[in-house]
Amino acid sequence: MHADFQHIVFLGIGGIGMSALARYFRAQGLSISGYDRTATKLTAELAEENITIAYDYETLIAQSMALPPLTTIVVRTAAIHDTDPVYRYFVENGFRVMKRAELLGEVTRSKNALCVAGTHGKTTTTTMLAHIMHMSHLGGSAFLGGISNNYHTNLLIDDSDYVAVEADEYDRSFLHLRPYMSVITSIDPDHLDIYGDATGYQQGFDDYASLVEKAIIVKEGYSVHFRAGSEASKHCKVYTYAVESDTADFTAANTLQDIHLQVPIRTNIEDAVAAAAIARLNGVTHAEIKAALESFNGVERRFEVKLKTDNLVLIDDYAHHPTELQGSIDNVHELFPHSRLIAVFQPHLYSRTRDFMRGFAEVLSRADELLLLPIYPAREEPIEGVTSEALSRLAAERNPKCHARVVEKKDLIGEIITTLGGVAGGSSVTATPQSSGCKDAGASATAVLMVGAGNISDLVEPVKTALVSQIAKTE
Repeated sequence: MHADFQHIVFLGIGGIGMSALARYFRAQGLSISGYDRTATKLTAELAEENITIAYDYETLIAQSMALPPLTTIVVRTAAIHDTDPVYRYFVENGFRVMKRAELLGEVTRSKNALCVAGTHGKTTTTTMLAHIMHMSHLGGSAFLGGISNNYHTNLLIDDSDYVAVEADEYDRSFLHLRPYMSVITSIDPDHLDIYGDATGYQQGFDDYASLVEKAIIVKEGYSVHFRAGSEASKHCKVYTYAVESDTADFTAANTLQDIHLQVPIRTNIEDAVAAAAIARLNGVTHAEIKAALESFNGVERRFEVKLKTDNLVLIDDYAHHPTELQGSIDNVHELFPHSRLIAVFQPHLYSRTRDFMRGFAEVLSRADELLLLPIYPAREEPIEGVTSEALSRLAAERNPKCHARVVEKKDLIGEIITTLGGVAGGSSVTATPQSSGCKDAGASATAVLMVGAGNISDLVEPVKTALVSQIAKTE
């Protein structure tokens, strides 16, 4: 980035990726301001870090009028479209406007970027890798797609030559990065509004793989193909990983030997193998990997246990694709093999719900009780016939024993308590993150699993508070 730039305006600063960049360049001494439509806990934290944030068009323009276009960069999230008045103001007044991925790409060009791409598992794997590198003799900065429970932030900064980066495929953002090495966790089709179909999605990952300089570690069962003539096709090595396999290069047996994860569910083991593998390729010692992984406390909203009693567990998870939901439900049954499962799911995007309606129904019908919130639209307009009601009907058809229905957000707490039929607390109550050893909860506990990538996260704490209150009344 040109050294003459002194100020950056972030449009959509409350996003997890945007806020990390804002924090990073604030630490580099640049003046930072931003805009978002909604105030959140994250924007409040940014304000406490002396970053000025506007929540309406008029305030943003008033704050930006004194900024000189020649020394100011404007960075926009993918949710800010070309027709948005906010975007139009800066373009028409001569400011350089770039996408978030372009700015992040500039950072990866100046470091040995260890990037993590894939449909699922990116955030946990990146955060594990960041923790390993940060604790090792090599050190490492990180741009995370979630809030680390170890550091309570989505950004790590040190003077290392290494940086761990979550590589997002949405809007082909990861094609702006220049990875030194990369993990690819999965290539299950998603974002078909961008890629068209499964073939187009695979091509996107092939294009990304062709940008990697030294090595790719891809989950066994998936593959990437380099573009003919690309530097990657000449110099980049490809390795495979798996939890257990006779053919993969990295497995739990040869990579996580004598390492004990705090929550040893299969998805965490798989992510740990990938993170440890790329760390090893860069010279991190086994002792350093062991110390880091055994102290890893997880990521907010990644299968995070929010409440635990002998008879009840509340889990918050970001899963929003059928494969991710499958893994999340498998994790519940692995930890609590005889549990009754109440799944609360908020579908994310009309297009994703349409494209994977049958997959969602198949997976969600495994729940004993399925509470569906209305679809979270994000950047999209409604699609005729694509509703939570339609998904509810399909899930019930898949499994008549699954009691599926749609619930409005304002009614959710009451519906959960009614569905529980009264809450028995048992002998102990903890409201702690997943590092508390959730396997100690009763194997037959009722599990309330709240999942989705929209604003269902706003309901998790109110649900927890209500459940704690109900438990107190029954004891």
